[in-house]
Amino acid sequence: QVRLLESGGGSVQAGGSLRLSCAASGYTYRTTYRTFCMGWFRQVPGQEREEIATLYAGTGTTAYADSVMGRFTISQDRDQNTLYLQMDTLKPEDTAMYYCAAVRQTCSGALWHWSSFPYWGQGTQVTVSS
Repeated sequence: QVRLLESGGGSVQAGGSLRLSCAASGYTYRTTYRTFCMGWFRQVPGQEREEIATLYAGTGTTAYADSVMGRFTISQDRDQNTLYLQMDTLKPEDTAMYYCAAVRQTCSGALWHWSSFPYWGQGTQVTVSS
């Protein structure tokens, strides 16, 4: 069973930066971390969950939503099975609960809808004040 644990959320003023981490565990020899598509998503209460960035662990290929392109960077440490989201030039509209997720598929160069991901972390809150 894949387990995901996010950390790094918090409160920051507009224009500031945060880095989120997602520690992944529970992989087996057959279902190694490198065979998974990893993603970052966010959700505001009352709104649908939004996919913002994906990374295919096998190659490091990434994709971003237009709303975060050029401001957010998804990356990984494959040796530590850890996913990151560097968030720069934060805006109040980035305020949300942020989740990482995983699915055992390739996802090179494309965002996937949140419903395609079976494994989820518990989320970490990001609040950006103006």
